[in-house]
Amino acid sequence: MSVLIAFLSLAVELVLGYPDWLFRAIGHPVTWFGRLISFLDARLNRATDPDALRRQRGVQALLVIVLVPAVIGLCLQLVLLWFVPLGLIIAVLLATSLLSQKSLYEHVEAVADALDSGGLDMGRAAVSRIVGRDPETLDRAGVCRAAIESLAENFSDGIVAPAFWTGVGGLAGGAAYKAANTADSMIGHRTPRHEAFGWAAARFDDWINLPASRLTALLIVLAAFLVKGADPRGAQQAVWRDARKHRSPNAGWPEAAMAGALGLALAGPRSYGGIVVDDVFMGEGGRRDVDSGDIRQALKLYRVADYLLIALFAVISGIVLVA
Repeated sequence: MSVLIAFLSLAVELVLGYPDWLFRAIGHPVTWFGRLISFLDARLNRATDPDALRRQRGVQALLVIVLVPAVIGLCLQLVLLWFVPLGLIIAVLLATSLLSQKSLYEHVEAVADALDSGGLDMGRAAVSRIVGRDPETLDRAGVCRAAIESLAENFSDGIVAPAFWTGVGGLAGGAAYKAANTADSMIGHRTPRHEAFGWAAARFDDWINLPASRLTALLIVLAAFLVKGADPRGAQQAVWRDARKHRSPNAGWPEAAMAGALGLALAGPRSYGGIVVDDVFMGEGGRRDVDSGDIRQALKLYRVADYLLIALFAVISGIVLVA
């Protein structure tokens, strides 16, 4: 049933997304996880404690962050699946909240639309909603590269990974993944406050994203065979040549695949909060004069790769159900 829930939630969320009225009414699982993480950070992460103790408490916090949603998800699924088909429908609707197919497309498309209709300033404002880097340091090509990088990385973290872990562990697996990924985004940073306390969250997020990042790269390479103007051979070469050079053990895989498929150079040096991160380029040798048309081409690749992901879960669901 877990694989079926993952497949159906992908199909439903692609069309419906997470409605704005629902977010206004009850928030979103990420906001709920964020409150728990903020509470634990405030209570357990004391600047006066030695790093060894802060790291230990970070491990304890991570266990709470992961286990609380996992237990709730497991209990919900066990109860709901007693009432098939209504329970299955509810479980699928709950699982859609862990995905972001529709919103990711809309947010990245909004960057291209802003650049085309309002120029660089509007493009910077639009891209600042989906990336953490300093928008004022970005020229037009930088805005476009940031949007495409965000599309590639969030396809892995926001869609493929939660679908994968939902398929493995049902609502418990999907919720645990989403909570851990939220923890990494909030406390998994190498800052004076979080380098020790957030160490466990960052390392755990690296580990749980390993399968999804590789699968995402494969999906983008396959999509390049189906999208006019994309370069599947370039995508393959970029993955093998560049993916492991990225400072992240996972982000380089989808970014390199996207860069190679589009013939671009992505990643590279960029600024976060005034601090320059000197990363290598994905798609080395690719052009850097990126524009809004490249964002739209990347969106075509993303859409086809997403369809392939849904088809993969459909096939696996059918095999499991028949078996």
